[in-house]
Amino acid sequence: MKRVSVFCGSSAGRDPAYLAAARDLGSLLARRGLGLVYGGGRVGLMGALADAVLAEGGEAIGVIPEALSTVELAHHGLTELRIVRSMHERKATMADLADAFLALPGGLGTFEEILEMLTWAQLGIHARPCGILDVRGYYAPLTALIDRAVAEGFVREEHREMLLVDDDAGRLLDRMESYSPPIVLKWIEAGEA
Repeated sequence: MKRVSVFCGSSAGRDPAYLAAARDLGSLLARRGLGLVYGGGRVGLMGALADAVLAEGGEAIGVIPEALSTVELAHHGLTELRIVRSMHERKATMADLADAFLALPGGLGTFEEILEMLTWAQLGIHARPCGILDVRGYYAPLTALIDRAVAEGFVREEHREMLLVDDDAGRLLDRMESYSPPIVLKWIEAGEA
């Protein structure tokens, strides 16, 4: 694992623990020699994460759509800033650059991004780890929903196990570095469609 794509809020959120977790994760990534790939913003958790990586001398690559870069949200002090045409191109570029995917607290975009990467893993599009840093139980409702989907037969247990969830950044990165994807021959049983 050389680079981690981190999805997180362009807001700092209400709980100061979210901002602290972003800063701590950024510092930890840099100290471990792991590059950051993220949404390219200078505000909220995104900005705090990138600033922490840079303060430790780490690599921070931002990928931001042109429409967002022109409203002065882009972080211009990064190792590299890629300006792309669309949100779709942003996600594809971030996926191409990363060896793993991790979510910090965030909003709808963050949910969509980590769930898309998890879906791609389920479909066999990639075999890279997907993790959630569950700061102060922020993601407990989402993980409960996924567990409910398993219980109701909409998600296989093997696919649920593809999502690594932890409240400790170091432990989560350790789990991501040692991740081995499950071998699932088919994602839909014959007759289930």
